[in-house]
Parts: sequence; structure tokens; C-alpha cells
Amino acid sequence: MFGTVDLWTYVVASVLIILLPGPNSLYVLSVASRRGRRDGFKAAAAVFCGDSVLVIATAAGLATAFATSPLLYNIVRWAGVVYLSYLAFGLIRGGVKAWRAAHRGDAPAEAPAPAAAANERPFTRALVASLLNPKAILFFVSFFVQFVDPTYAYPALSYGVLYVIIQTISMVYLTTLILAGDGLAQAFRRRRRLAALGNGMVGAVMIGFAAKLATG
Repeated sequence: MFGTVDLWTYVVASVLIILLPGPNSLYVLSVASRRGRRDGFKAAAAVFCGDSVLVIATAAGLATAFATSPLLYNIVRWAGVVYLSYLAFGLIRGGVKAWRAAHRGDAPAEAPAPAAAANERPFTRALVASLLNPKAILFFVSFFVQFVDPTYAYPALSYGVLYVIIQTISMVYLTTLILAGDGLAQAFRRRRRLAALGNGMVGAVMIGFAAKLATG
């Protein structure tokens, strides 16, 4: 259909790939659990925008530029490492502060979010994190090309079909995470130490993603 091949194989593979935890989905879940559904959907929208830009850039040949220029790839890769580390340490720092406040008992159960969290701007942070991921660009190329008929006269249409499918699956998955995160938010409001521990754990996992990108 529209120059695609093995479409159902592509659908199954896309589901499995999207279900693998990554920094984008983890950040969306974190935002939803800390700030609620509205900001969770803002972060998810940023992921969709970032993926769209990456697909367009891939079609324009950016992945080829990465493959032929190790310097360009490394610049973007290390920018991604630095930014993921920045997000991770921010979450850990916020978790430590919240834990200390809960331990002292000097904040009410419905305490307002710290100023740093209030100025977080989930859409901007999720978009930058999504764009500073060179492996995602290379992934789109190596994955999509397997399901495009090279003899089809309109390859852009083939890529468009594959893009719509994977984004639809991603939208369903992120929406599920946001709804789950909103449920966590209600529990976190009642248990401030649990919220602080959750922040710290998410930050630690994101440091792991940064380390993997740095050594990849």
C-alpha cells in the first residue's frame, strides 16, 4: 500500500520499539505525575513535534550527513548528553529538596510546586531533549527503509504512511502514560516522600540514558 512492504510486520515492530522505555517517554510520565495531565500532554506534543522534525530531517539527508561526518554526529551527541544530564540533575535536586521538606514536616500536604518546577516549561524541555538525539535520526533511517519499496515512484508518500502509523502508536502510548502519571500525582500529593523518591529515581534513570548516549 502506497509503496510500503510488510506493513503488519512494521506495525508490530513499531509497537515493540515504542514500548521500550526511553528518555522521552520517561520525561512525559514524570511531568504528568508531578504537574498533571495538561502539562503531560504539552510534553507529549513536544515529542510528536520533535519526531516530526527528525523524520523530515532524515528525508532531507541529515542522517547521511551524520554518517559521513563523525564530528557533526559527536557534536549533537554530546549536546544531547549534556541536556539529558541537566534534566536528570534538576529532577534529583528537586527530589532531595522535597524529601528534606517532608522529613522536617515544614510544608503542608498540598504545598505548591517550587519556583523551579513552576518555570519548568515541559514543552520546551521535551522538544529539546527529543531533537538532541542523533540516534533517533539514524534509527528512523535504518528502520523506515526496510518497509519502503525502492521502486515506488513516490517514496515521500511511503514515508508519510509509516510516519502516521508510528506516531499514532506513540500517541496512544504516551496518552496512557499521562493518565497513569495523573493517578500517580494524586498519590504524590498525599505522600510527599514518595513523590520525592519518584523524582530522584526518574533523574537517576535519565542519567543512565545520558551515559548510554555518551558511550554509544
